[in-house]
Amino acid sequence: MKIAVLMGGPSSEREISLKSGEAVYQALLTKGHEAFKVDLTPSTPAELLSIKPDLVFIALHGKPGEDGSVQGMLEVMGIPYTGSGVLASALTMDKICTKRLLRQADIATAPFLVFSAEECRQEALPDILDRINRELGMPAVVKAPTQGSTIGTYIVRSYDELEPALAGALQYDPRVLVEKFLPGPEVTAAVLGNEEPQVLPLIEIVSHTGFYDYRAKYTPGLSDHLIPPRLPEEVQDETARLAAEAYKLLGCRGFARVDFIVVEGRYPHVLEVNSVPGLTATSLVPDAARAAGYSFPDLIQKIVDLALEKPA
Repeated sequence: MKIAVLMGGPSSEREISLKSGEAVYQALLTKGHEAFKVDLTPSTPAELLSIKPDLVFIALHGKPGEDGSVQGMLEVMGIPYTGSGVLASALTMDKICTKRLLRQADIATAPFLVFSAEECRQEALPDILDRINRELGMPAVVKAPTQGSTIGTYIVRSYDELEPALAGALQYDPRVLVEKFLPGPEVTAAVLGNEEPQVLPLIEIVSHTGFYDYRAKYTPGLSDHLIPPRLPEEVQDETARLAAEAYKLLGCRGFARVDFIVVEGRYPHVLEVNSVPGLTATSLVPDAARAAGYSFPDLIQKIVDLALEKPA
């Protein structure tokens, strides 16, 4: 097949996207495809019209590649593409929308509050800070709700740290998500499939920096991926069940990653759903796929095959 790998782009995760895209490109060549690397720019539609690909492999992280915008462009152009569609991409990119849908479906997620930049204006800020402290307590997690790779995310351990954390998150988004901090191991579930998704072996993430942030995620040696997690079998089964349920709830296709905190090592709570997870040398989905018996080129081929399946 003739496959264009869409990578790079203008997002804050550009560097990681370029690494994912290069890995995908090499895997496609290994599988005998005619592959092209395409850096997302305003001229990308013209470039794709020139290439005339059979398929676009989306290796973009962050906006606009992961939020439904690029998916919509490809829909209008009539070009098949990998991963989730417009709506699922938009929902999973917005952690607030994701959490509201999870809560409505009775899938456990951390208690949370949402504030706009207008609500956080200086004269109202003391009331906001007091409400967070009263309803969620300390520590808390402050997030820019449409960023990935923990960009704009802060673990706030004292009341005095709240205000600068809100200001930091609001530099990325016009709204801020504040969650109750849940203690427990962090576990991720890679999911592969369309109507009948397969949950790959779970991974427990152990960060040597104390926080699985951008640096820990993408620097070799700063985190360990434990397969299987150090959890009872019944807890692993429940985590996998919830991962598949969240994947289907949000309408994901192809592949995605569902991240959890397992409170007290017993109660899995969904943190977020990532519709275009990383495909770099240190990324989680390739590790999970390897544990399930997929080589990296086989994983990429499987994602291509799933992209060509028509929705039921």
